[in-house]
Amino acid sequence: MMIVEATAPGKAILFGEHSVVYRGPAIVLAIDKRARVLTRERDDDRLFFDAMDLGFSGYFEGDAYQPVTGEAWRGKRLEAFKECARKTLGHIGVEKGLDMTVRSELPIAAGLGSSAALCVATVASVGALFEADLPLEDISTLAYEGEKVVHGTPSGVDNNISTYGGILRYEKDIGFERFELEYEIPFIIGNTRRKRSTKRLVDRVRRLRDREPELVEGIIDSIVSISESGLEALKESDLPRLGDLMNVNHGLLSALGVSISKLDMMVHASRGAGAYGAKLTGAGGGGCMMAFASEPKLEDVYRAIHRCRGDPHLVKVSYEGVKTRRLE
Repeated sequence: MMIVEATAPGKAILFGEHSVVYRGPAIVLAIDKRARVLTRERDDDRLFFDAMDLGFSGYFEGDAYQPVTGEAWRGKRLEAFKECARKTLGHIGVEKGLDMTVRSELPIAAGLGSSAALCVATVASVGALFEADLPLEDISTLAYEGEKVVHGTPSGVDNNISTYGGILRYEKDIGFERFELEYEIPFIIGNTRRKRSTKRLVDRVRRLRDREPELVEGIIDSIVSISESGLEALKESDLPRLGDLMNVNHGLLSALGVSISKLDMMVHASRGAGAYGAKLTGAGGGGCMMAFASEPKLEDVYRAIHRCRGDPHLVKVSYEGVKTRRLE
């Protein structure tokens, strides 16, 4: 029986966390860590998911989840992928059951877009299995339906960056602009291994803004300015300036109350090891930080994060978005 594999990249937010909720751009990089979904047809109408790298598997009949391995509550983690598969089947006019194997190099709830990458890969694999030739725009739109299950009202950044790859500038009510650089920028992602909720952190900033509107509006304005300047520094390959802007941005995010001590330790250790700049990436509250450094300093930064008991990864910008292939 035919099996289709789809993979999609994760992401790191370079600038614009939290400010993008209100105004101004987010600058987002696709990274060369990918999520992977393998899909084939079933003889019944079940949607079966093998997520054994997370320790569970099970299937949906209608909306009811039946565990095969692991506890029943783990089915909540599969709701978004079920939604993506069902929406895609409906979109292409197919009524079939599916076997889906879900794997990822991206940690869950760490701010690296794992859910979006899996949603995008799910949509692409289902479409390719039935030779639907889905345009990238349709893949992103259908994946967004799964993202809504996870995040409520997401911006759409994550599903777009996983679909198209590269570097995106996203601004509310304006949309997306994609960029490619003429040079390679390897950087370090450091994972605190502490999960967190984007929704709760966005709500925390909103409550602070309600209590101290003038103060928080000033911080948001500063982050907006940094985002615009940061994109220019990135396009001009001005890494020292990019680092300065990252360092200031981290301080502003800390002022909004979304950093934690372990993130701060990893950020400051990276700078002490010679990074141009370092900051948290994503909503904060745990998750990951990122650091840019010259090639000779990358290993020093890597070791510095490890000494803080973080989980460091050397990554690059990925210009390859979602891709599929048939496995005979």
